[in-house]
Amino acid sequence: MKRSVLSGVLLSVLCFASVAMAQDEGAPAYGGRGQGWSVLSGQTMGNGTAFVGQVGWPGISLGLLHGAAPKFDIGGKLSFNYGREGIVTSVVPGLKLQAWVRLMLLQGSRVNVGLHFAPGPFFYFYDNGTDVGLSLPVGLTVGIPVGSAVMLNAGMDIPFYVVFGSGGGPVFPILFGGGLEYFVSRELAVHFNVRMGPSIFPYESFRYRGRARFTMEAMFGVAYRF
Repeated sequence: MKRSVLSGVLLSVLCFASVAMAQDEGAPAYGGRGQGWSVLSGQTMGNGTAFVGQVGWPGISLGLLHGAAPKFDIGGKLSFNYGREGIVTSVVPGLKLQAWVRLMLLQGSRVNVGLHFAPGPFFYFYDNGTDVGLSLPVGLTVGIPVGSAVMLNAGMDIPFYVVFGSGGGPVFPILFGGGLEYFVSRELAVHFNVRMGPSIFPYESFRYRGRARFTMEAMFGVAYRF
């Protein structure tokens, strides 16, 4: 049932984007909308490199994102977390190192759609031991440029991860939300992004009782393109 719902959401988003692109056929790529790059929406960097810093829940992150091709970005980010993978009831220090890959699927003057993937290891430090795991998050984002200064986004993230060792196992967060980027100049943008939903545990974790936990990612940030 959950798989059918997720498939329906993805299909609806792609259909919406396809219709918007059909309406924009023959129009210029941006028509005065957006700045031709983004770190949150489906729009990729295009070219150049951006430094990205973010702070909020569940932590602080620093990253670099490079436009390797017109529709493909690659980079990496380092996060110092104080909330375990966004679970709002789990305040614990952690460290996370991730690759950062973005692919633009569709582009029009009124909408863009992209995928992002950020695999990497994490470590959370408890008084009675350290949890080690591997994060394999994937997400789909729709971006909507509003004039030249604002880029809105809405999307679904599945930041799947696995905790190794005794008492560990896979965890399936399913998060929905949105955000915006405000371009102060062609090189500088400030942004806010939020995603929320349940993290589903298909096993009994010794860290948590129950099979689901409310999860949220809410981050303010800045991106500078050079």
